[in-house]
Amino acid sequence: MIEILIELFRAIGRMFLNPLLYIAIFMSIFLGYVRVKRERKHFNIRILWGWSEFAGLIKEGVWLALIISVITLFFGLTQSVELLFFVTAFSILGLVLYQFHLLSPIILFALSMAAIILMNIQNWSFQLLGLTIQGVNVLEGTAVTCALVAGLLLMAESRLMKKYGLHYASPIIEKSKRGLHGVAFFTKKIWLLPIFFVIPGQAIDAYFPWWPQFSLNHQQFTLILFPAIIGFQQKTRRSLPLNVYPKLSRAIFILGELVLIGGLVGYFYPIVAVVTVFVGAFLRLIISYIYKVRERRDVYAVSARPNGVMIAAVLPNSPAEKMGLQAGEVIRKVNGMEVHNELELYKALQINAAHCKLEVLNHQNELRLTQHVVHSKDHYRIGLLVVE
Repeated sequence: MIEILIELFRAIGRMFLNPLLYIAIFMSIFLGYVRVKRERKHFNIRILWGWSEFAGLIKEGVWLALIISVITLFFGLTQSVELLFFVTAFSILGLVLYQFHLLSPIILFALSMAAIILMNIQNWSFQLLGLTIQGVNVLEGTAVTCALVAGLLLMAESRLMKKYGLHYASPIIEKSKRGLHGVAFFTKKIWLLPIFFVIPGQAIDAYFPWWPQFSLNHQQFTLILFPAIIGFQQKTRRSLPLNVYPKLSRAIFILGELVLIGGLVGYFYPIVAVVTVFVGAFLRLIISYIYKVRERRDVYAVSARPNGVMIAAVLPNSPAEKMGLQAGEVIRKVNGMEVHNELELYKALQINAAHCKLEVLNHQNELRLTQHVVHSKDHYRIGLLVVE
């Protein structure tokens, strides 16, 4: 037990030797900077704190990382060092190229598996910082553990997207072909999941006869805390993010389940696991392409309306948020007065120094009433961004 505990601490230390950790931290800070700069350009105010992406980099996915780590350690889902090396390399490449569509786990694992298959066929090898990287016969266990972990990470990607994707949807004012102003929503986010993996080594013997179930034909093992990266990038125009992201999340979750099943079948027929990983990556790209094409149309769910003031965004912890206002809703009346632009909106807010009463047309085109305390001197703090 002492030996295992020592190895756990060493595994944690190995994560801090991985350059992917530091590149991901830098990129999360950069994403916040770019988003704030864009929001100030379009609305003269930021919606979220500039460090939000960095603050949520690990915190938002740590519970998923813990669940996956328990599974990988309990069953001993052994990963080859070569596979993790290429996952790191392709993750860094996706971050540097700023193409977060490539940062879906199944795509990263498929590219990495293709690399080690090619190296094995060509009998290539190289050394980097004392580490020998060579081809691997993926049918001897690598494909199975790769498919299982990729399936689990796809399901984690789905949960993160559903729970936090909308939070980072940043509005952008665009002009339609008819010259009218519309609002698109753009989300670009990465999450880092520190996950414990079992890799071949010389630190831990297989003390228990049932562990590990997926050993890659090795007798000794070591542990590594690996910074798995999950990226999300999506732009919506014709639909609101709150309508798109749950559907996208569900499609990815189902794909994750199918990849996981393929990995389990691959335990008995390894070639099935190989096919599962590559087909899964292809389907993930298809899903991204479908949702991208759907939202390319020059139709805006949020655009200027003649019958009221269209809400483009709501600032966090503002009176507008406490009133339950959402992007895509239309404010028809304020304190009993009809409003058609931002100037009329704020003039009407000053009528009642105690309460602000709004008549709002919601996403189902149904009228609802809401109110909140908004003092006349603080009317500009209601927390609404509108499009005219």
